[in-house]
Amino acid sequence: MPEEQFPGPVLDLLDAAGDRTVFEHGGREVSGARLLGMVRRAVNGLRRHGVGPGDGVAMLLGVGPGAFAAIVAAHVVGARVVGVRPGLTGRQREHLLRGVAVRVTDRPDGPATRGAGVVLALDDLLSAPDDGVRPRVLARPGDVARLLHTSGSTGVPKACAQTYAAMTAGWAHRPDVWPPAVRELAGRLDRFLVFGTLASQVMMEYGLLALAAGGTLVTADPPAFPDALVRHRATASVITVARLTRLVASRRESPVDLGGLRALMVSGSPLEPGRLREAAEVLGPVVFHGYGQTETGMISMATPQDPPGSLGVPPVELEVRDASARALPPGTDGELFVRTPSQSSGYWQEPALTAEVFSDGWVRTRDLGRLDASGRLWLTGRVRDVIIVNANVYYAGPVERLLAGHPAVAEAYVVAVPDDSTGEAVHAFVVPAAGHTPGLGELSALVAADLGEACAPTRLTLLDEVPLTAAGKPDKRRLAAETQQGAP
Repeated sequence: MPEEQFPGPVLDLLDAAGDRTVFEHGGREVSGARLLGMVRRAVNGLRRHGVGPGDGVAMLLGVGPGAFAAIVAAHVVGARVVGVRPGLTGRQREHLLRGVAVRVTDRPDGPATRGAGVVLALDDLLSAPDDGVRPRVLARPGDVARLLHTSGSTGVPKACAQTYAAMTAGWAHRPDVWPPAVRELAGRLDRFLVFGTLASQVMMEYGLLALAAGGTLVTADPPAFPDALVRHRATASVITVARLTRLVASRRESPVDLGGLRALMVSGSPLEPGRLREAAEVLGPVVFHGYGQTETGMISMATPQDPPGSLGVPPVELEVRDASARALPPGTDGELFVRTPSQSSGYWQEPALTAEVFSDGWVRTRDLGRLDASGRLWLTGRVRDVIIVNANVYYAGPVERLLAGHPAVAEAYVVAVPDDSTGEAVHAFVVPAAGHTPGLGELSALVAADLGEACAPTRLTLLDEVPLTAAGKPDKRRLAAETQQGAP
């Protein structure tokens, strides 16, 4: 573990970059030395407002170098950083801002600036004097460095508390501990396209990885693919499954030159093998598929060389356990428990919820999966994503994977619907493959033959595309709500 506390190693990265361009934003280039100067200004600005170790600071920021500087500066002074992403409801936003005394924003007229607390405009923060002295990192190992919020799929986001010790132990800024898959990805991040907000766990971590690999962060907002990839000559970016699907379709219909593209990091939800094969055919061997959780950070990563459906060999401690918490042998499905160097210590001010998920240093993922004989990880479903038919529990994951493997199906999701005869039944939502119109009969027969009659869909809705949450994940809550309303 590095001797200096995070974000000291990030300051070292910027110092080592010197005159090398590390950011391209709004038509201008920013060197490592200049960005380090911006960090110093932001540190002095925060200290001028009395921000120090343990203080809550909310970041309502985009992806420019100023946003990066402000976030790093907040960590330098030892604050508890709370990222506020776009797309939240007012109730969710208010929940995130509880206990936050200072808000830093590049949108001073936005709705999240209203309410109690000090609001600091990013430009004002960066106008503080630069004394040219490397700022002293005040972060304390046991203090909470940041609150990472879940997607809100259960209503109100849960805040995962990550300490400074955990951030110091993280892999992104430390080339000496990069697992093989991460090292391969890092070698492709020459021009890493960033968008949305750097307060995002995924965007910041892979941004730090790009900087540590000697790459440049190139900003695009909004991230219209493939135009943004072409315009900014990007070699890599993060992408959701839905956006990858649209990119592949767009490339088929209107081919553009993506010859410089070397890596697309898929995160947020599983990537079906059929989608992966199609992406490889159209885009080449560029898709990396990451598996992780807000609570744990990265758990595993598949490279373009891994078999479709696999998530690679986990570089962290991982156990597959049965219902009695006993470890299972390779090839056996069970619930995944993990220990990662940078995992959260628990849910912020939620002791009961913490006890359900964090135990004896392990994190209960509530995902189902198995390790094969080669040590590769395969996901098979979610513990709580179930349909209860005649008082028997059936997992949605296996049904979805079976449906998605049908040649007429591009994507498939299933939810439970009330049924007078069985209590609940399976409702399938399917995005057809190009040129196909799958029918309920053939899909039900497929599932019944493989998983039994109880798992066979009794209803089918065809979709042009799957609705997404604000985090870009398939919104199964919305699908379930539509079944209640009788609307497709």
